[in-house]
Amino acid sequence: MLRFYAATEYQASCHQKFVYYQRQLLAIIPKAQIEHIGSSAIPYAVSKGDLDIYVAVDAVDFDSAIISISSLGFVEKLDTLRTHELCMLESLQQDDVAIQLVVKNSQWQSFLIFRDRLLKNQNLVMAYNQLKQDSQYLTMDEYRSKKAKFIESVFNQP
Repeated sequence: MLRFYAATEYQASCHQKFVYYQRQLLAIIPKAQIEHIGSSAIPYAVSKGDLDIYVAVDAVDFDSAIISISSLGFVEKLDTLRTHELCMLESLQQDDVAIQLVVKNSQWQSFLIFRDRLLKNQNLVMAYNQLKQDSQYLTMDEYRSKKAKFIESVFNQP
């Protein structure tokens, strides 16, 4: 069963982790754009309690950024999409942190667009929360499919 938490149960902790990792990342990749994304970046959003960090670098720095991020105790997530412009890494620290490493100005700016649309529209946040609450008994694959459809619908809105 999937477990989702109210914002009051996890967001303060995620923010503290974000600030910690942001400092670490800027120390090793100073030109990176580092943003807090995912549900933990959206007030009142229900979440599994994990932290997602967006790290955007120039294309020429992409491969070296993977190595740099790995030095902080992250490994490439193997069961997810990987391209020459997107690499997802997960923490080995048992702190439920993932980094979405992307090439600047690529299609993967979609992570920021989705976050920003939810930040501007509380109705979308409520719909997203409802989707999650309705997904408690789904498998992770079923949940991801349902979530992907929701994300697509957010992008299709004017």
